[in-house]
Amino acid sequence: MLTLKRPRISRLAAILAFAAYIALLLNIAFYRQVLALLPFNSLYNVLVFVSMPVALFCIISVILLLASFVWLERPLISLFILLSAAAQYFILTYGIIVDRSMVTNIVDTTPAESFALMSPHMMIVLLLSGVAMAVLVWCVAYRPAASWLRSVLPRLMALVVSALVIVLIAFFFYKDYASLFRNDKQLVKALNPSNSIAAVWSYYRHHQLDNLPLVRIGEDAHMASQAQTDGKKHLTILVVGETSRADNFSLGGYARETNPRLAKDDVFYFPHTTSCGTATAISVPCMFSGMPRKDYNEQLASHQEGLLDILQRAGLSVLWNENDGGCKGVCNRVPHQNMTQRNLPGQCIDGECYDEVLFDGLDEYIRNLKQDGVIVIHTIGSHGPTYYHRYPPAFRRFTPTCDTNEIQTCSRQQLINTYDNSVLYVDYVVDKAIALLKAHQDRFTTSLVYLSDHGESLGEDGVYLHGLPYHIAPDTQKHVPMLIWLSDAYQAQYGVDKTCMQTRAARDAYSQDNLFSTMLALAGVQTQAYHAADDILAPCRRVNE
Repeated sequence: MLTLKRPRISRLAAILAFAAYIALLLNIAFYRQVLALLPFNSLYNVLVFVSMPVALFCIISVILLLASFVWLERPLISLFILLSAAAQYFILTYGIIVDRSMVTNIVDTTPAESFALMSPHMMIVLLLSGVAMAVLVWCVAYRPAASWLRSVLPRLMALVVSALVIVLIAFFFYKDYASLFRNDKQLVKALNPSNSIAAVWSYYRHHQLDNLPLVRIGEDAHMASQAQTDGKKHLTILVVGETSRADNFSLGGYARETNPRLAKDDVFYFPHTTSCGTATAISVPCMFSGMPRKDYNEQLASHQEGLLDILQRAGLSVLWNENDGGCKGVCNRVPHQNMTQRNLPGQCIDGECYDEVLFDGLDEYIRNLKQDGVIVIHTIGSHGPTYYHRYPPAFRRFTPTCDTNEIQTCSRQQLINTYDNSVLYVDYVVDKAIALLKAHQDRFTTSLVYLSDHGESLGEDGVYLHGLPYHIAPDTQKHVPMLIWLSDAYQAQYGVDKTCMQTRAARDAYSQDNLFSTMLALAGVQTQAYHAADDILAPCRRVNE
């Protein structure tokens, strides 16, 4: 009978071999970033660079050698390899940065979004560089030592030598390392496996206080008297966009006609709008919190009431329709429904739905509405990398398209074409929401706000998708589209000066900070939590609320 013998190697040799694999082959992304920052214009700089893999090898070796004395080196090596292989793939492929916000994105990602990232290339790379090597760690058999001393002594000597090499490198090159990492603080987040471990630990520490008592705000909220003078109730729809970048909206001057329907809807478009974050998990809680971005506290927002709580307290009927994997906590205390779970034929495929699913039953809901209302529809918008899944075939206007999740393999024109088709469908969805409001103007004074949560990188400077730390993220991830539509009845009731609105929209800079107070005013709610300075319409209303 044929049997396969497990390869046999000394324990020390196995530890050092796997340490070298992690330090050298699973940190290519790190070394590429160092090469971009450290010019090879002198022998000294070459020595600084060469010392880095040596130092990293020694540091990993020290950790694994220490673990070996309590028989934990195998699980630790396996963990290091799996974390490093995954991190390196996504850094090299999409230009991401491994930090706490990226861990938050991973935790909040739906199964459908996770599957959208999977590709044959990814599976092959992770299988070979991560899973296969982690399996090999357990397949290798240690060659038995002649005695306990001969087993321990070589590892002790290797531990001492590794530590001495680290000290020696620090003695000669510490100031260069310090300068390099100080000038580019994100460089350390490309270093495997410490980046993943630090990010997970930061995420854990950050969420330790999540279960604190709920902080109430806007307890004085009530409907303003002006809101009822014409006998109609207020109805506002807030469309929360996903991954729409302002650069690709023709309403803002983009050369392609990506907003043909909205261009005819007499909307006020705000071309100079920035987001609170570069990922849904940050931007959505921030824009509903009432806290400005510069003072935004993620921990506080997780256990504090927000915009929807205030609207509901004032007596409005609030409804959140979801098609993007969750509201990130902002709708937990108001009626909400996951429209994706309806799995409507022709609209939903493999756990994801076109945004038109958000309107299922909405007309009937409005017909039965007896009080003032706010409806939030959370779209999947232009979420990547499967942009081609975001719109029905009828919206495939710009061709050729990038019909794969391996967007880095597509030409730039293919990628832009596909993304623009998704924006064309966003245009259709927002226009449909406006048409729905128009159909109920006999009973309601209506208005609509569209605001995307963050933007997107489409390969500029080798960066794809979104989620980079805000202070280094490109403008494409922070520059977002925002628009407001007001019915004729609303404009008449509040004396909205259209010229004023158009002038300010084209000229002034806005951000997601403006949403909170603008929505309170549109809904006809008065509260001390409202700040007129943040209300977009306040300077152009000629009737006081």
